[in-house]
Amino acid sequence: MDEAALKRVFRELQVKIIDNVNPDSAIDILNSKEIISDTEYEKLFDDKDPNSRCRQFLLLLRNSSHPEAFIHLREALVEKYPLIVDEIDKKLGITPQTAQQQQQLQQGQSTDGKFLLPK
Repeated sequence: MDEAALKRVFRELQVKIIDNVNPDSAIDILNSKEIISDTEYEKLFDDKDPNSRCRQFLLLLRNSSHPEAFIHLREALVEKYPLIVDEIDKKLGITPQTAQQQQQLQQGQSTDGKFLLPK
């Protein structure tokens, strides 16, 4: 999955994401994977408004030097926000089958050699 393309799509969908996603679980996941630091984590939770916290979180990730920040963010949203992830995937040209195959690879499951993602 192309991080730059994913970053662009998240920016395109920013308003929808801010209005519909409570960022707390994604913030927790990205902190546990050390994509955001403990200091950044604490600073995000200084803001009590979830929409504002989501906005700050997206801005933090856009400014991050982590090479897979948005890939991890997409994965963090899969379970609770499948409709948003489907829209992200559609904009990237990813079919449900390739998304499932990617998830299997990340979980260490076999894809029977049928893993092809569009570039």
